[in-house]
Amino acid sequence: MRTIKGPALFLAQFIGDTAPFDSWDGITRWAADCGYLGVQLPTLDPRFLDLELAESSATYRDEFLGVARQNGIEVTELSTHLQGQLVAVHPAYDAGFDAFAPAAIRGNPKARQDWAVDQVARAIRVSRLLGLDRMVSFSGSLAWPYLYPWPQRAPGLVETAFDTLAARWRPLLDIAEENGIDICYEIHPGEDLHDGVTFEMFLDRVDQHPRANMLYDPSHYVLQQLDYLQNIDIYHDRIRMFHVKDAEFRPTGRQGVYGGYQPWVDRAGRFRSLGDGQVDFKQVFSKLTRYGFDGWAVVEWECALKHPEDGAREGAKFVRDHIIRTTPHTFDNFVASTIDEDAMRKALGL
Repeated sequence: MRTIKGPALFLAQFIGDTAPFDSWDGITRWAADCGYLGVQLPTLDPRFLDLELAESSATYRDEFLGVARQNGIEVTELSTHLQGQLVAVHPAYDAGFDAFAPAAIRGNPKARQDWAVDQVARAIRVSRLLGLDRMVSFSGSLAWPYLYPWPQRAPGLVETAFDTLAARWRPLLDIAEENGIDICYEIHPGEDLHDGVTFEMFLDRVDQHPRANMLYDPSHYVLQQLDYLQNIDIYHDRIRMFHVKDAEFRPTGRQGVYGGYQPWVDRAGRFRSLGDGQVDFKQVFSKLTRYGFDGWAVVEWECALKHPEDGAREGAKFVRDHIIRTTPHTFDNFVASTIDEDAMRKALGL
């Protein structure tokens, strides 16, 4: 068993245009002040990490890491959620996802995909250069518009979608293998990899690639009404990253898992700040510890009600209180004794 590292904070929901959230020095100082030891960093904003410069310049990398460490913060992982999303986009979502791409290639799906693949590959290499061993991403989605089987899906449609998704990711997984980096797909609604079954469908198509792993986030399973504790039992060998995020699901006579197109605050299933939802984090931390999870507990704040800065500060303490310092011995070692074989056989009446 290992003691889970933390607390850390995913910065995606906090990066902004006002201090301290508009600079690497400012946001890491703020995170440390909130009680965090690490941060997980999105890679789309060059104010915080310029991927191209980070790949080419050791001096830049040293300065980047030095600022964080001077502020008492470690970089836990890099995130390519948005670039990974653009590796596979169904045309129905072209307009919405174009906003994640540089302006020069918007409206050009092929150029957008090529750019996204290059970004993910670059982030893999930069992760290695920064001394990291895992990176989080979204898988993207081609089959998501056909999630509900009405109208009836054409025979082979889902299979073709997953064959194509795997073909796009296989070269990136091979680059990850060359660089010693696990790609941890956040299992997430909106992505083709949104539950255990779809993750297994993908694994089968990439030949159980050792670098294809999971980011575990129980909040997404609460909203799908999936057993998030059994999920750890099934996939613990592939769980390499952990988002600590809470959620609640309170169905009514009017609304269930689909949410009725309502805004987050009015949905039956919604994300909550840590401790305000329904996730049994005592059991989550216990299971991950039991299975030897060796990564960071990374708070991802998403709440329809609470202010993000309050959620962040409360989240650091919440994680610290839930991390289990593993025991070096069993509780009954004090009565342990040595016994020879003859005495053992006698004790068994043999």
